[in-house]
Amino acid sequence: MSKLLKKKLPAEQGKELLSVLRKRFEQNMNRHKGIAWADVEAKLKASPQKLWSLNEMEETGGEPDVVGYDKKSGEYIFYDCSPESPKGRRSVCYDHEALESRKEHKPQNSAIGMAEDMGIELLTEAQYRELQQLGKFDAKTSSWVKTPSDIRKLGGALFCDWRFGHVFLYHNGAESYYAARAFRGVLRV
Repeated sequence: MSKLLKKKLPAEQGKELLSVLRKRFEQNMNRHKGIAWADVEAKLKASPQKLWSLNEMEETGGEPDVVGYDKKSGEYIFYDCSPESPKGRRSVCYDHEALESRKEHKPQNSAIGMAEDMGIELLTEAQYRELQQLGKFDAKTSSWVKTPSDIRKLGGALFCDWRFGHVFLYHNGAESYYAARAFRGVLRV
């Protein structure tokens, strides 16, 4: 995370991003009832590295938006809310170990590696199911989710999607990757 502390958007780019985030916030009030944009914006302005991470989410097609507030920690919670898995994060295997295990046709990156570089985390299965309560996401794509270590130790990784009116949880080899699979992230500010 120390690399991230040095990451900061130029002032004009930060201002543009705040405008995009505010517009999305106002257009999707059902995702964050009882939360005021002015409070979110103040928190973002005080956290330049988090704003940088949100920009990374936006630039890769995630369409981040506020989905909650943790009263205990005082943090706003952002999820990727793009209708389908973020385009700029597709065709990645699960983690670095899986990436290194591929002998041929290696993807460019891994979901865990990209998330770390962006300063975010993959959604858990529970968070993915919470997201689906706010709309319908991944009707044509799928998203890697944080995989429990006991499953990962055996070579597997988990992903979810929305089909037939339900959220489905599946497994795959962690080294697999597909053009329609990416990952959705969470950022706490």
